[in-house]
Amino acid sequence: MQVPTARRDGPLQADVLLAVALGGAVGALLRYALGRLTGPSEQGWPWATFAENLSGSLLLGALLVVVVERGRGHRLARAFLGVGVLGSFTTMSAYGLETQQLLLADRPALAAAYAGCTLVGALLAVLLGVRAARGLVPQKEP
Repeated sequence: MQVPTARRDGPLQADVLLAVALGGAVGALLRYALGRLTGPSEQGWPWATFAENLSGSLLLGALLVVVVERGRGHRLARAFLGVGVLGSFTTMSAYGLETQQLLLADRPALAAAYAGCTLVGALLAVLLGVRAARGLVPQKEP
């Protein structure tokens, strides 16, 4: 099965841009709230970012099946939820910064474990999200 790709030509559409911007604000607020709830980690493992990246990957896998593969949802769902909400909720920049901070704190084993677990965990989470959505969401009727 071929999955459609995003078009990159043509003019920007104001409604898509607005959907991404609003979704980005929602995702950033959710990430901020999760960080405030968990607080800093005493053990050095960045739990909030780890949880954000894995849960966001799971949801992105499911979302893309529902919206792209199954053709369900509003035409702005991918822009709002995928690019906006989940794009700002998950955070590669914090992941990179926290890995660097662990290295600078002379904790190379923890930095390597965090980097590796996040990468493998996010990939597995996407696969789990895809499988779950495929099992739960039927194909759209023609």
